[in-house]
Amino acid sequence: MALKKIAIVGPESTGKSTMAQHLAQVLGTVCVPEYARYYCRNLDRQYTLQDEVNMFYGQVALEDALIHLAKNNVLVCDTTMLTVKIWCDHLFGGTPEEVTDEIKSRKYDFYLLMDIDLPWEDDPLRDFPQQREHFMHVWKKELEALDASYKIISGIGDERLKNGVNAIDL
Repeated sequence: MALKKIAIVGPESTGKSTMAQHLAQVLGTVCVPEYARYYCRNLDRQYTLQDEVNMFYGQVALEDALIHLAKNNVLVCDTTMLTVKIWCDHLFGGTPEEVTDEIKSRKYDFYLLMDIDLPWEDDPLRDFPQQREHFMHVWKKELEALDASYKIISGIGDERLKNGVNAIDL
């Protein structure tokens, strides 16, 4: 049986990491964390396009390093390099070809697109509390451009987690 990759994506402050960790636990597998959180944690300046490219390579390397730890033929990914594309397009007006090429070739079986119905939680690594609707639209557009299989996950607390688990069809 082939490995199924499930990606948790969406705008800022929508519970992606919580959902990814919960799904990995429920499915008895590993969760690939969001590399950008580690990269930006001690960054003491505004990030650049090169930083975005570095985060892209870090996310790919982290996923590749953890894929052999996947159990039950499932890998849960707390984001993908599609996040890098969305940020590059928004902040720098375009995305380097190495990123867009990898997005076309690296496939995920299913995406959970986290809805913006959760209240905003401040975090030093979050930038755009007033633009969540905009980014939700961008995420839908990007997933549709990939012809990706996805479901929007809404709800608060345990209901949200249950909705995420129920959306997965293994």
